[in-house]
Amino acid sequence: MLTFVSLPAGTPEPPAVPPAADPQAIRACLTPPMVAEFDHEWEFVLEQAKQEKDITAIHSLLNKWRHLAFAELKDPGSHFRMLAKAEQIERTGENPGAVSIEDMRALIERRLGR
Repeated sequence: MLTFVSLPAGTPEPPAVPPAADPQAIRACLTPPMVAEFDHEWEFVLEQAKQEKDITAIHSLLNKWRHLAFAELKDPGSHFRMLAKAEQIERTGENPGAVSIEDMRALIERRLGR
């Protein structure tokens, strides 16, 4: 359950924190389309865990979705934008806005102070 607290004017908002690794906390952070996707994967993994008598896949699913939920809290819509960009790259074979490997190496060298 999410609790909302009013902050005094001028008080910076505290940074977002990842939800707990449980289905209800994760679902509370997701948009309706993402909730549907999560629920579909959740049901599949639960059935798999019942069949295999192993909950490893449940932990993996919760970890994956915990990160996706946190990303959505920080930048709503980021998941679907990433999927759209991946589809565009696969379809066209090009990555618009990508940085060349040479530019990336130069940036790394600058950050390392070389």
